[in-house]
Amino acid sequence: MHVKSKVYNKTLYVLLCGELDEHSATHTRLTLDKLFSQSGFSQIIIDLSELQFMDSTGIGVLIGRYKRMKSRNIPIFICNPSKHAEKIFKMTGLYEIMPKIV
Repeated sequence: MHVKSKVYNKTLYVLLCGELDEHSATHTRLTLDKLFSQSGFSQIIIDLSELQFMDSTGIGVLIGRYKRMKSRNIPIFICNPSKHAEKIFKMTGLYEIMPKIV
């Protein structure tokens, strides 16, 4: 798993690349926590276009980051989900808390 990021116009853009599963969850969680602890942004967009696989552990990572940002009133949005990620987000209701944007 590789995480790329940039801040532009008070938005933190995060690109998740690879597989978000039990093997990469700890690294991804720590990386996202470090990024999300910074200031200078008022919303987060997570791009899943390069996410090849995500299991329940990956869902837990995203929900945990959502909860941290909710306490700071910083919304998280999802863009470019793969068919696999789209199915997971719809099935689990994650789009209710992290809306999909185009």
